Amino acid sequence: MPQNTEQTSNKFWLPLAFAFVLILGILLGIKLQKEVPVVPEQEGDSQVAIKPGKIEELLRYIEARYVDEVDRDELIQKAIDNLLKELDPHSTYIPSDQLKRINEQLDGNFEGIGIEFLIVEDTIVVIKPTENGPSDKAGIIAGDKIVSVGDSLIVGDKLNETNIIDSLRGAQGTSVKIGIVREGNPQIQYFEVVRDQIPILSVDAAYMLNNTTGYIKINRFSSTTHTEFLRSLEKMIDEDGLKKVVIDVRDNPGGYLQEATSILNQFFKDKNKLLVYTEGLNVHRSDYETTGNSFFDIEDIAVLVDEGSASASEILAGAIQDYDRGIIVGRRTFGKGLVQEQYNLSDDSAIRLTVARYYTPSGRSIQRNYENLEDYDDEISKRLESGELYNGEQLASADTTRYYTKDGRVVYGGGGIIPDVFVPLDSSKTNPYFSHLQPFIRTFIYKYFQANKPKLDDAPSIFNYRNLEDFVNNFEISDQVLANFENSIDDEKLLIEAKSVTNIESLTKLYLKARLAKHLYDDNGLYAVLNAEDDVVKKAVQIMEMPNPTAVLEKEE
Repeated sequence: MPQNTEQTSNKFWLPLAFAFVLILGILLGIKLQKEVPVVPEQEGDSQVAIKPGKIEELLRYIEARYVDEVDRDELIQKAIDNLLKELDPHSTYIPSDQLKRINEQLDGNFEGIGIEFLIVEDTIVVIKPTENGPSDKAGIIAGDKIVSVGDSLIVGDKLNETNIIDSLRGAQGTSVKIGIVREGNPQIQYFEVVRDQIPILSVDAAYMLNNTTGYIKINRFSSTTHTEFLRSLEKMIDEDGLKKVVIDVRDNPGGYLQEATSILNQFFKDKNKLLVYTEGLNVHRSDYETTGNSFFDIEDIAVLVDEGSASASEILAGAIQDYDRGIIVGRRTFGKGLVQEQYNLSDDSAIRLTVARYYTPSGRSIQRNYENLEDYDDEISKRLESGELYNGEQLASADTTRYYTKDGRVVYGGGGIIPDVFVPLDSSKTNPYFSHLQPFIRTFIYKYFQANKPKLDDAPSIFNYRNLEDFVNNFEISDQVLANFENSIDDEKLLIEAKSVTNIESLTKLYLKARLAKHLYDDNGLYAVLNAEDDVVKKAVQIMEMPNPTAVLEKEE
């Protein structure tokens, strides 16, 4: 995704985001509940608010009579955690100090000064201010070094990313004085920046893969995703002649169900076509259907998925698959088919409680079995050990019930969406030693870009390329630049271990080039470079170039 303001520039996504999915996989179908829920007091119609009962009594006895001093809040936290563990993996408690940050990801905005930054040699460097954001309006530019926020100096080897973000963010309308050192001027300049709403984009990239096929990367389904998606789609249709689209939801942990169904609406002309339905013991069935208000004529669709694609991502893929509207390419999805509602508590914390399951149009539940929570949390490791991520023949569904797509193909539930076309995991990209090189790549390329960019708009530069396509096709990282990068790494042990990774030199050159492309062409550049060597993307494009892409989908007799 784009480097959201007040966040570090950490955008080298890898399939290592499995743990992130486990944390954020709760995000499907959240409905905010401001009122305390009511429950039956006893059999009959009488309804009362939930009362404290035995747990509160027990806490009073402990506080009044226990031999040692206890921390009441800590006891309550542990009691809540253990209680929710008895339910399912996605019913969770969110402490008040975390709730705002988590809600910001779903709301699609936060309040701050609007910069993307990187820590380079113990200094905060502005990579890019948000266009028309507070910092941009105040006059802060890319390359500025932030040395103070308010009355506090923020330089040195003890810089903490979280603390930096907290100091830059604040209530909308409040102002903060930012001290800047700019290239060519050793004196500190001060800028008064008025904080405002800053968008957190959920569409990372949108660009054309070829003359007819566009690519859209969605990192989560927030409240602005449908709008972002439509803008990206419309732009490529009007300016580039898009007719087909590849939607990338790999490593997308989910989000609002309605945002996924709104996107799906653009691919179906018919009205009242079932896209997904939800149902639970205490929640009546809710059907989400097409409206018939699709704005564009999209011919073919490919959805890219992997083991990090969860909940709303699986709704999108499941509906496309069930109606044979397009092809699903990649690896089996996470398998999260539970719906949560959020209940805000009196101390500004919240619980997200699973209230229903969702089902694809064919009737599939894709939720994995969670009777053994330890096995559930260790699912990705199990897939690695079994060889499933490298061999499509190892794919197996826990649910042997047969469901049928519109064209009569057999599909299964009970453990994620199984892709129509399997593409194995590139193990070199998940190697921990290579992942540890990423911060060095970011810092090196920033310096490389600063040293080689034109100082004036009309000055010559090594980056004189007509456009992104020209750059992707013709720019290469030289052996000398690679050697310079290796010499810049001050961790000799890491470098030795990283060099044991298969194909490490070509992989490092690819990511150096991708990071440079980001400086030149934003995140479209980053993804364009990486996708040019991405087997999943290449397979999708290959199939989409066929006269009838869904012809590759064979019926199982």
